Amino acid sequence: MTIGVLALQGSVAEHIKMIKSVNKKIDTVMVRTIDDLAAVDGLIIPGGESTTLRRLIEEFGLFTPIKERIVAGMPVWGTCAGLILLADRIEGESPCLSVLDVDVKRNGYGRHSDSFVGEGDFDGMYVNMVFIRAPHITRVGDNVTVLAECDERPVAVRSGNVLATAFHPEMTRDNRVHKYFCNMVEAKI
Repeated sequence: MTIGVLALQGSVAEHIKMIKSVNKKIDTVMVRTIDDLAAVDGLIIPGGESTTLRRLIEEFGLFTPIKERIVAGMPVWGTCAGLILLADRIEGESPCLSVLDVDVKRNGYGRHSDSFVGEGDFDGMYVNMVFIRAPHITRVGDNVTVLAECDERPVAVRSGNVLATAFHPEMTRDNRVHKYFCNMVEAKI
């Protein structure tokens, strides 16, 4: 099994470290090219700055190949900025990949100085949730399952092969959300 992390900007090394902590036998690839993308069974779109990631995805010619792979069933997980890029609707701007039936508001929790650590249940697991200029999920479609909430707001959702978190599990020592994604990928191959 090979899991890629979109390596254009954001918390790439942290995600790779967490995947390796789940199982050292899982291959990881830093995805920067179409060939890199073709070699993976699942893809993580990390946190970072969503407008920068969007621009770089276009510049690197990855927009269409990523979307096509997701639509064809490749498991994908977007954290924070990754969630924004996966969403069908983004308040005040046009969507990017538009593969997840949710509406989001960028920087919904405020500025960088408003970042915080919350906690809550993620699909039956009690986890810490690191929020850094995180988006709010303001609407969830009928085919989307809410996996976690914080302060009565959805912060982790799944629809088929698409997983998204408003928080950063890679910024903790707990690899269970990464294990959840690895299980999603393993079930598809």
